[in-house]
Amino acid sequence: MAGFNDVPFIRDLAVPSVCVLIAFLGYASQIVFAFSTLDPGPITRKQTVTFNVLLFLLWVTYYRAITVDPGRYAFAERVLDPSDTRRWCNKCNAPKPLRAHHCRHCGRCIPRMDHHCPWTRNCVSMTTFPHFMRFLIYTNLSLWYLAHLLWLRFAVLWEHRLMPAYLGPSLAGLIALSILSIVCFFTSLALLIMLVTTIKSWVVNQTMIEMWEEERHEMLADRPAKDWWDVVGPNGEKLQFEKLEFPYDLGFFQNMSQAMGTRNMLLWLWPLAGNPTISKDGRGSGWDWEENGFNRIEGLWPPLDPEKIRRSNRAWPAARRDYAEELRLASLTPEQQKTEFKKRQAQDERRKRRLMAELEEVDDYDMYNDENFDEDEEELERGVDGQPGWTNSDGDRLRDFGVEESEPSDDDDVPLAELIRRRKVLKRDQDDE
Repeated sequence: MAGFNDVPFIRDLAVPSVCVLIAFLGYASQIVFAFSTLDPGPITRKQTVTFNVLLFLLWVTYYRAITVDPGRYAFAERVLDPSDTRRWCNKCNAPKPLRAHHCRHCGRCIPRMDHHCPWTRNCVSMTTFPHFMRFLIYTNLSLWYLAHLLWLRFAVLWEHRLMPAYLGPSLAGLIALSILSIVCFFTSLALLIMLVTTIKSWVVNQTMIEMWEEERHEMLADRPAKDWWDVVGPNGEKLQFEKLEFPYDLGFFQNMSQAMGTRNMLLWLWPLAGNPTISKDGRGSGWDWEENGFNRIEGLWPPLDPEKIRRSNRAWPAARRDYAEELRLASLTPEQQKTEFKKRQAQDERRKRRLMAELEEVDDYDMYNDENFDEDEEELERGVDGQPGWTNSDGDRLRDFGVEESEPSDDDDVPLAELIRRRKVLKRDQDDE
């Protein structure tokens, strides 16, 4: 269902459609029970009160799942310290805290992003997860209670199956009962699967995106070591694969308490209960996450992805930036910058003349000389849909959860101004020593 975010029709009508579905199953069913000839007749007062209370809780939790803000980071300074382990988001032009991802639908980095839900038109995140969890619980309880009421009427029909038809319910009543039962069955099945998946995420403190990352990491761990022989980092050093354990699983009670924002279990299901909030001082809730200590050091998650590193290092002219050269040029005087500019102009002119000469000799000359690039493209992984890039066992990509899939390869693409600031800080520290 994650890919529904990209379907305009579903994206625009998702919330109204859910409201219509709730109204149909919740209130049309009561009209059928009250005015049809279906035995055992209209539902009792106790059944009416129980069903409508569940519907009220469903509406409240759905409203909060839609309207509660998924979280915003407020930065005092949009800079990173040289020793800071956080990543950088080019789209927000700001640091990216741990477990945060840039949502392409919300247009900003979301704390502890799980996925962007098309049915709420909102991100399931650190702040909205409690409301989303309660919505699923009360939705399933309402559906199960409706299924119980429908079952009572089917049971009576089965008992009277040998009676003449004219003594039984009307045709309109049977048709209404059948339609309600079919819609209730398929809706219950879909919501039950969603509830089980969300409870699993709740208990193990792992978002859908992190499950995707762990499955990817497990697949890489099963590969031969030779797959890492040609992987080098931005500094030219070869990288070694390290098997990591998921670091945020702290035990089921601590996991559930952290997700719901309280250790009081009575508030976990209370529809008007609050949610975790993001600390405003840049530390603590939403910024720092406790780890279980199973890895040699903290801050290793998400694990490295060799395919993304290879793509960032391939020999395409615009694939990489020369940070050392940019820093050197930024430190030149105005006169030196003019000289460097004229030098680059002359080099560009020589390349242009050489290129034109080659084009005159060979009509189909490849102006970018991208043979190595094509070879790298052929070696890239492909998902179950045949497109470049890895997919999990369900055929999902990070993009399907609302994340910019190119995001991990952009994290190290720090703006030049930030590089200059880091260099000044390092130089000042060296002078102090």
